Amino acid sequence: MVEVPAFSLTGRTVVITGGGGILGQRMTAAMVAAGANVAVIDHDLAKATQAAEAGADKGRALPFAVDITDGDAVRAVSLAIGQAFGPVHGLVNNAAAKSANFFEPFETFPLADWNEVMGVNLTGAMICSQIFGAAMAERGDGSIVNTLSIYGIVAPDQRIYEGSEYEGRAINTPAVYSASKAGLWGLTRYLSSYWGHRNVRVNALTPGGVFSGQNSTFVDRYSARVPMGRMAQATEMSGALVFLLSDASSYVTGQNIAVDGGLTVW
Repeated sequence: MVEVPAFSLTGRTVVITGGGGILGQRMTAAMVAAGANVAVIDHDLAKATQAAEAGADKGRALPFAVDITDGDAVRAVSLAIGQAFGPVHGLVNNAAAKSANFFEPFETFPLADWNEVMGVNLTGAMICSQIFGAAMAERGDGSIVNTLSIYGIVAPDQRIYEGSEYEGRAINTPAVYSASKAGLWGLTRYLSSYWGHRNVRVNALTPGGVFSGQNSTFVDRYSARVPMGRMAQATEMSGALVFLLSDASSYVTGQNIAVDGGLTVW
């Protein structure tokens, strides 16, 4: 009889950054449903608490307000998580910043905003990987999943943004977002090689465009670029995430799973 590896996360502790966001809340719920103890990290305690409470009937999740660009703060929360749940088995680097001038054109994009976004999206992921990943490597077991973006893999089609809005504001994909996510893909591959012999797997999950209230102009133009003809729902990232954290992917490392409706094949 052929046995299929379990997708269960029962008894495992997973840390997720950006856990209070649109994707983070759904990811947290999925991990709790799969049996994990989840440490929900967000810069906003209220959002982290909301995400943690959403899955309270299915398992254990605790909120933590942390600036992931502060190494001392991350070290401190790692100790608190250890006391609450025990050793960390999984890390989901999901945090992403949207600065005050996030949608400013490239020609006038402020350096301060560039540094802020890079600090969270890339440096924060490095710090969390360094602290939580080192403990995994020492123990000889663990899985790190980095949330990328299709625009860290391919360039955004600038034509879809004319007339596009989100919450009444004109939108685009700024260069700093693409650069930070491309850098995170590089970090993913590096760490998969660096810690492979220590049985720490490092992979990437790349969501396609997720519908979160964008106007019809954007939705129609974006969807026309997708073979499946639509935007993603936030819940559609959950299956791939649980797969990458569980024993079902025990021989998978250094890979990128694009959950994008096929956009990146064109």
